[in-house]
Amino acid sequence: MQIWVGLGNPGPRYALHRHNVGFMAVDVIADMHDFGPVQKKFAGWAQEGRIGSQKVLLLKPATFMNESGRAVGEALRFYKLGTDALTVFHDELDLAPFKVKVKQGGGHAGHNGLRSIDQYLGPDFRRIRLGIGHPGHKDRVNGYVLGNFAKAEEDDLAAMLGAIGAEAEWLAKGDDVRFMNDVALRMQG
Repeated sequence: MQIWVGLGNPGPRYALHRHNVGFMAVDVIADMHDFGPVQKKFAGWAQEGRIGSQKVLLLKPATFMNESGRAVGEALRFYKLGTDALTVFHDELDLAPFKVKVKQGGGHAGHNGLRSIDQYLGPDFRRIRLGIGHPGHKDRVNGYVLGNFAKAEEDDLAAMLGAIGAEAEWLAKGDDVRFMNDVALRMQG
C-alpha cells in the first residue's frame, strides 16, 4: 500500500488557489484511475484504488495546510506504514510554472504543509513538486500562493494535471525519472 497525499486547504474558496494544486493532482489521479468513492477518514478525504498493480490510498487532509502532518500521520499509523510509502504532491514556488519534479526528502522551504509533515513524521518522504513560479518578491508570496490560477494559465494547468494522471503508474512503480521525463514530454506535445 502506498499513501499519496495532495496538499491544499479545504473549502470552495480555496479550490482554485495555486496552494491547492496538490489537491487538484490527486483528484485527477482518482478520476483517471477509477478510484473508489471519497470517504471521510484520517482527518481528511480518502479514496482507495489501484494504479497498475499497486494499491494506493489518495488523501486530501481537511486540516488546513498548517496541520497536514496530523492527517498524514493518522493514515500511516492506521496502515502501519513508514514514510517510505508516502508521496506528497505540493505547490513549489522555486520551480517554473507547470514544471514537475520528484524529490526524495529535503527541507520544507517555508511550505507550511511540508513543515507540518516534517514535524509529525520527519523529512524522509517523496515529494512531487508542482511548479507555480515565484511572484518576484517575498512580500508578494502569500497573496500569490493564496490566489487563483490566472485564466491564461488554465490550459497549462489542465495539461500538467492530465500528464500527472496519465503517467502516475511510473510513480506507483517507483520509477521517478521515467515519470518526470514522460510528464515533460506530454507537456511539450
